[in-house]
Amino acid sequence: MALHKANRLQSRHNFRAVFREGIRRNGSHITLRALQRKTKQMVNTASGNLQQSELMEVPTRLGISVSTKVSKRAVVRNRIKRQIRAAFRSLLPRIAPGWLLVVIVHPSAVQAQCDYGQFLQELEQLLTEAEVIDGHS
Repeated sequence: MALHKANRLQSRHNFRAVFREGIRRNGSHITLRALQRKTKQMVNTASGNLQQSELMEVPTRLGISVSTKVSKRAVVRNRIKRQIRAAFRSLLPRIAPGWLLVVIVHPSAVQAQCDYGQFLQELEQLLTEAEVIDGHS
């Protein structure tokens, strides 16, 4: 099952922003980059003019980076991405809206033969360290 389109980080512009301005937390098999974003909502007034209203929180978005240094085989890289997406889906209700997240996988993940449980545990730990989730639920 894929991530909902609203929760996918796809544009190069957003990836660059996360790498340039975001915080970094390192784990043994993955690195988490996180940036909190809020956007202003444009409201159409009765006279037809656009006006800015209060800050509206955008949904949390996730991007996953698995380079060929991790594995030359696309099958292995895609399996890792599926496991991370599944772990993210289970943690999504606990994550506050408005975050842009990028998960970078280290080559040690293949050497240690990480599975879904290990990715879930490490992702939860890194999200807690970055204060994306509170860790008290």
